[in-house]
Amino acid sequence: MTKIDPKKIFNGEIEFIKGAHNLSQIPHHHYPEFAFIGASNVGKSSLINAIFSQKIAIVSSTPGRTQQLNFFKINGFRDGFVVVDLPGYGFAKAHNKKIQHWQDTTFDYLLNRQNLKRIFLLIDGIKGLKNHDQEVIEIFNQYRVNFQIILTKIDKINLEAQQKCVQEIQNRLKIYSNFCDKIILSSSSKKYGIFDIQNEILEILRHL
Repeated sequence: MTKIDPKKIFNGEIEFIKGAHNLSQIPHHHYPEFAFIGASNVGKSSLINAIFSQKIAIVSSTPGRTQQLNFFKINGFRDGFVVVDLPGYGFAKAHNKKIQHWQDTTFDYLLNRQNLKRIFLLIDGIKGLKNHDQEVIEIFNQYRVNFQIILTKIDKINLEAQQKCVQEIQNRLKIYSNFCDKIILSSSSKKYGIFDIQNEILEILRHL
């Protein structure tokens, strides 16, 4: 089993590969990939930056600023792996046709990517599982795409509310065989759950 230095990976060199606006622009390579997706105001970019200890994803107070699929190569494990920052769904400050285009491209990518090892679906811990999240999960289920949920912004709610949110999600999603029932609680501002997310990535890399 390959020995991995977490600091070398999550505090090391990161290369921006490409921003893809459509399926034909998506880069083809052999690296394992980890994708992050969530509603456009879930705090996805901040969380990605916290995981890798540097500002690689654009953080904005305006929801929906990620308007393409952004590919980043992370060095430090063998010849590297790739993180994909996907456009947010739900509310976004853009024309409806553009939003539909991002979402279509995103799902085309998710459903046709052989080297995608894990999809992290981010859910706002304050709001819980919403209809637009459930719609995405239904698409995952339809095409047998495996996913794991990360609850964000948990520093804004108390322990009882956190536990209630986790239990409700597990109860609703236990019928899906492609759902990884280990839900990670996180806060990018307080750095909660960052190690847990890193460890999930490492566990997959170790067994490649």
